[in-house]
Amino acid sequence: MKKFLISLLFTAFFGLSANAQLASIQVEDHSGAKFDTKTLADGKTPAIISFWSVNCKPCIQELDAINELFDEWKEQLDFRVVAVSTDDTRFLARAKSLTDSHGWDAFILLFDVNSDFKRAMNVVQTPQLFIINPNGKVVYSHTGYNPGSEEDLLEELKKAAETTKK
Repeated sequence: MKKFLISLLFTAFFGLSANAQLASIQVEDHSGAKFDTKTLADGKTPAIISFWSVNCKPCIQELDAINELFDEWKEQLDFRVVAVSTDDTRFLARAKSLTDSHGWDAFILLFDVNSDFKRAMNVVQTPQLFIINPNGKVVYSHTGYNPGSEEDLLEELKKAAETTKK
């Protein structure tokens, strides 16, 4: 029982562990249409899933850094980036405007206004980033952003792509 409680607390504070499965939650896309998060596992390509909010400067810095490297990385690897706003309905228009002004049009933009996906993925604070393999398994996770850590992220993304080739 003690081990179970420690494990539960660890998961609550540090997010999903590697090898957890992607949750199936209904959120909005940029156009306001319903989007099932389970479809992010396309069976073909890994994905970066980044939870962010309009008031989180490190979140925006991390997504801007990924956006800046996106084309270069795409030459090496087929992948997708999913930017999930955790802002509620009061900040929805601001979040959509921010995605437009930052040029994140290569990303899949999702808006989790009720925090359902955030809760399902056990996100406690932003920025929280996950890498899922093509089958939807979480193979990497980190909280926070350190400028310059993008190369490590690319290596983890490559590993995620390899998991389905074996």
